[in-house]
Amino acid sequence: MAEAILMPRLSDTMTEGVIAAWHKNIGDTVKKGDLLAEVETDKATMELESYQDGVLLHIGTPTGGKLQVNDLLAIFGKPGEDISALLAKHAGGAKAAEAAPQAAPAAPAAAPAAASAALDVSAMEEVVLMPRLSDTMTEGVIAGWHKNVGDTVKKGEVLADIETDKATMELESYKDGVLLYQGAQPGEKIQVNDLLCIIGKQGLDVNGIVAAVKAGGSQTTEAAPATAATTSAPAASPAPAPAAAPAAVVNEGRIFASPLAKKIASEKGIDLRYVKGSGDNGRITKTDVNAYTPAASAAPAAQGSSPVAAAPAGVVSFDEVPVSQMRKTIARRLSESLFTAPHFYLTMTIDMDAAVTARARINEVAPVKISFNDMVLKATALALKQHPKVNSSWLGDKIRYNHHINIGVAVAVEDGLLVPVVRFADTKSLSQIGVEVKEYAQKAKDKKLQPADWEGSTFTISNLGMYGIDQFTAIINPPDSCILAVGGISQVPVVKNGQVVPGNIMKVTMSCDHRSVDGATGAAFLQTLKSLLEEPLRMLV
Repeated sequence: MAEAILMPRLSDTMTEGVIAAWHKNIGDTVKKGDLLAEVETDKATMELESYQDGVLLHIGTPTGGKLQVNDLLAIFGKPGEDISALLAKHAGGAKAAEAAPQAAPAAPAAAPAAASAALDVSAMEEVVLMPRLSDTMTEGVIAGWHKNVGDTVKKGEVLADIETDKATMELESYKDGVLLYQGAQPGEKIQVNDLLCIIGKQGLDVNGIVAAVKAGGSQTTEAAPATAATTSAPAASPAPAPAAAPAAVVNEGRIFASPLAKKIASEKGIDLRYVKGSGDNGRITKTDVNAYTPAASAAPAAQGSSPVAAAPAGVVSFDEVPVSQMRKTIARRLSESLFTAPHFYLTMTIDMDAAVTARARINEVAPVKISFNDMVLKATALALKQHPKVNSSWLGDKIRYNHHINIGVAVAVEDGLLVPVVRFADTKSLSQIGVEVKEYAQKAKDKKLQPADWEGSTFTISNLGMYGIDQFTAIINPPDSCILAVGGISQVPVVKNGQVVPGNIMKVTMSCDHRSVDGATGAAFLQTLKSLLEEPLRMLV
């Protein structure tokens, strides 16, 4: 008898799981203990083993799809067994069964069969949904397609570059076939779990699959209908005539252009949004820029969207740039932090004379150059070990006092801010910290950071000293309780032994969440940090 397998709760805080990969396909024979799928939870990607023998007759969502705990994950049974009752019993099957007749009103007699077929196709591996590529991602922007409709795709090949809220990541194909449909064009947005593309055999009913998926209850499609491309699916009803001017903008969102093309465009005052690229995946080359004529942008210019460089003197002009996924998430998370967590701030001045001398001596023998930021990070880790209440997380109805020390290091990138994490920082040498921070900084600038690199901090450091900033305050990175804002080292007159002498001072300001950290607790932590930096040899003991 066929049996339904529901999405299990794989961690104490898990409410939903994303299918990172299926290791079995529909029709495969599965034995008890076989690896069935990899499920990405809120904490880790975990392997899910089958607990019974049988044939896999149905999967609840393809790779990249999301299921709530206790949603239908799979159905096992015997080959050819009727599973319609199980599908109807669970919400996913019911929704698709109800939606299928709407997709084919001309043939009511065949509606039950069509409903079943549409459901199976939408749940099979031909359909690729927008995966959740980070813990905070709600939508992705197609930065560029590596395959065009009609291209042959092999398992493991890069399908597209997806811009998330934190990085631009490569999306690989998990099967062989032909790319039959793209759900959006470069620069367009797709909500998580919306239709990204279809990969299958030539001759597949693409229009039917698209209609079935859209009718199958994608909640995000209704929220953003303008982002769905209709490359292969005909419109359901006549649409009003679109305005002609926006068609002149050929590049939305991230623009792919060679460095030389960008340089020439900058010198000529050419806005690359209006230049059509002839390179791979629409990449703009030097030839495209040289062949471009300003007349091509006449239509958008008439509607007030002309580039600043083309605006006559004395005329009010501006550029409006769409907010990137990263910037949206930064705005949301920091707003939530600032207006939810009651911040208070503690500032301390630290004598860095000994640290300046120690760094010079250390760098004479160290395998890598040690920065002052590396020294601050090491001192912070050791101070957190002595003050565990600062190394805490506010979780609403409880406070978590972390025994491990994972320090997030804020790194500025072109589109905003990323916070890669140096794990178990108290156990690492200055050289190890220096190497790790440099690697993370480069990966952040290259947009190569992975979710595992920025998750799990217990404390955060933000250093703007290298930009000449003496002192500032930072917003807490939740669920951390504190963040340390580090200013630059300044040479100023100081009083030592009754004499005014030149000295090196650095100001640090710690933002604290008053729900979990009190003023005296934060002050005691800063005193320990100050003593470690003023006597840096203590960090080496």
